[in-house]
Amino acid sequence: MSFMPYVPPEQLMKDRSEYAQKGIARGKSVIGLEYADGVLFIAENTSATLHKISEIYDEIAFAAVGKYSEFEDLRISGVRLADLRGYSYGRDDVKARDLANAYSQTLSTMFTQQMKPFEVELLIGEIDGQAGKSEIYHLLFDGSINDEHEFVAIGGSAEQLTEHLRGGYSERMSLADAVKAAVGAFSAVEDKQLVAEAVEAGVLDQTRSQRRKFRRLSDEEVAGILVGS
Repeated sequence: MSFMPYVPPEQLMKDRSEYAQKGIARGKSVIGLEYADGVLFIAENTSATLHKISEIYDEIAFAAVGKYSEFEDLRISGVRLADLRGYSYGRDDVKARDLANAYSQTLSTMFTQQMKPFEVELLIGEIDGQAGKSEIYHLLFDGSINDEHEFVAIGGSAEQLTEHLRGGYSERMSLADAVKAAVGAFSAVEDKQLVAEAVEAGVLDQTRSQRRKFRRLSDEEVAGILVGS
């Protein structure tokens, strides 16, 4: 018969929080910004295949930091949930808020009921192409959820990036200015100039005529923006 030592609940939650935060802090951060024509997600990432930023549905995108296998499982489950809801009701009924609530419940369950919490933070972005509005939801490892405005940084360097963005962000900025502000913040925090090949960026672009509003920025497009700075 195994013996399970008693651990006070508050100590257990503290230990799990510290464990998750340490795992998240080991990875590179991600920035989400609202710009004039949509939402930009941008990260330092040298991998061409292991993406931190992805499409979820027509007008919804996903970005994450932390343990790749865990946030990739969450991304796939989000795509399946969005597809099911779109098939069952209608494509316009698939909303980032509903996905964020589903992710919140999953993360909360993992944090409170499992031995090991997920070591992830998520951003869920959405644009309303007709209304010209955008939303960004920020989810923490314990299921906490925040409705963010203008910009948000997640990951180990979130606080430092947020400080730099406060000085470089302006409402209704262009995509080029948004990319420059984000890369400038990364470069300042890392104390090195970030090159285009080390940048992963994706946007939800309201100006796209296609139903799917997500697109990735190529290295050439990012390089062109940075050269123009």
